[in-house]
Amino acid sequence: MSETAKISVAQQKGGVGKTTVAINVAGALNQRGRDVLLVDIDPQGNATENLGMPEVYDDEPPTLFDCLTDAEMRSHVTEIVREHEEMDVIPSNIDMTAVEPELTLSRRSGEQLDAVLEYVADDYDYVIIDCPPNLGNLTDNALYAAQNILVPALAESTSKRAFELLYDHVDLLEADYEIEINEVGVVVNRIDVRKNQAQQMVEWINQAYDDVPVWEVRERADIQYALENGSSIFEYNDEADVCEAFLNIAESLDSQFGFASPSDSEVVQA
Repeated sequence: MSETAKISVAQQKGGVGKTTVAINVAGALNQRGRDVLLVDIDPQGNATENLGMPEVYDDEPPTLFDCLTDAEMRSHVTEIVREHEEMDVIPSNIDMTAVEPELTLSRRSGEQLDAVLEYVADDYDYVIIDCPPNLGNLTDNALYAAQNILVPALAESTSKRAFELLYDHVDLLEADYEIEINEVGVVVNRIDVRKNQAQQMVEWINQAYDDVPVWEVRERADIQYALENGSSIFEYNDEADVCEAFLNIAESLDSQFGFASPSDSEVVQA
């Protein structure tokens, strides 16, 4: 069995569909027979809500906040894992809105999530971390824990600046912690093929990042309907054309992380 693959879905810019990508990549990996843990470290809790768990956002301790801010509570992370039809989930919590200043008080503040995940990661093939839409301490924790990054982006000119800010930050983090953060790919999200600017930006991203996979996900209403239904696109409508894009991402990740192609018995049957 390959070592657990950890991937942070991160971008400096908000509104690029980080949560959408995280949930649907996790769903695609599940379709390939992989055991997946999705970690929602965004204090907004969008992944938690979009996976049909809004009630746990107001749970009493222990929560992810406690596990991140109190070393003696780390092992309690096993108690907060929630089951979903497609993946297990470590949900966000309302207390996470106050976690950033607490983390800054910790020694080696960027390593707390990594220490927490040591208690659960080995039970999974993949850990997918949905990051907040900024480059604060929580995102640092995710990048340090995963040391792999999947970057969602929109086919808009503003994405150029967002890429620059993100990679400058990654460079600083690598230097500070003496680590290497591997870029597993870029997901150009919500592409509207009717817009010339979208096609131009897709071409620019492919040229600028020609050394990593770049995947295109077209804008489809079914993706939003699936999230409102508490699932990935695969549970909602596995015949949607956008499924192929996410399955291609999952296939590439399996190849990058050394997972053998699934047998027919491992692939989830619709």
